Amino acid sequence: MAIVGYEWVVIGIIVIAIFVWGPGKIPELARSLGRARKEFEEASKGLTNPSPSSVPRIESAVSDPLIETAHKLSINTQGKTRQEISDEIVKAAQNR
Repeated sequence: MAIVGYEWVVIGIIVIAIFVWGPGKIPELARSLGRARKEFEEASKGLTNPSPSSVPRIESAVSDPLIETAHKLSINTQGKTRQEISDEIVKAAQNR
């Protein structure tokens, strides 16, 4: 079976890599590329499906207008995200 097109390119890259880094370095480079790919995929999954622990929580911020407004409306802000606090402020404003 004859080698055509892109196979020659791949073979050429492998030959050049062996000349540049030596045959002992190639497996290490392959492992590094594999780890980088795995980390990239995990990070991509984290962006599309953020876990609750990756969402920042608001503990206390006295000078934050959002927190001040929530406190004026008697909304508990501890352990809630900014979005959750904002949603509760909107609900409270609609009920008034």
